[in-house]
Amino acid sequence: MDRSRKILDIAAELFYEKGFHGTSVDELGARAGLTGPAIYRHFSGKDEILATLFDEAMDELIRAAEPVDEDADSDFERLVRHHVEFAIRHRHLVNVTQREDRSLVDPWRRKVNRRRKLYVGCWEAAVARCLPRATPAEVAVATQTCLGTIFSIAYWPTKVSRTPGLADLIVRLTNEGLDAFRG
Repeated sequence: MDRSRKILDIAAELFYEKGFHGTSVDELGARAGLTGPAIYRHFSGKDEILATLFDEAMDELIRAAEPVDEDADSDFERLVRHHVEFAIRHRHLVNVTQREDRSLVDPWRRKVNRRRKLYVGCWEAAVARCLPRATPAEVAVATQTCLGTIFSIAYWPTKVSRTPGLADLIVRLTNEGLDAFRG
């Protein structure tokens, strides 16, 4: 594993455990097997590390949110399943991106906010394909309900987040939730 990757992985753990402001560069370096100042050979500081974690998460999530299947319902199922599996695999990272967005500073904050809008727009497009008669407000509500359910996994007790077949359960739950809008 290269050092930058190791620093990012350890930062995600520490930011999860202690928060962004509760984690020092020296502590991050020590846990990564480096001196605190050695971190600066890889990143300009904690702000860039946090922004890089957000960027990596957004890269994968935006890629997965692009439509790939002609059938709207199948594509939506794929989208939900990918995001549930991401939230399970990267619980600490998802938790950090939910909690620490207030710690992002410009120019990273603006970039992340633009990317989030793009991401939510992709989700709204996927939901709108499944709900062609829904109003924009209903699409927004359905989208936020799906995203809130999926990303809440980062806060669940570990035992619950490891429930066998969890992705299948969440896919079914979100599909049945969309049925409320289908009337």
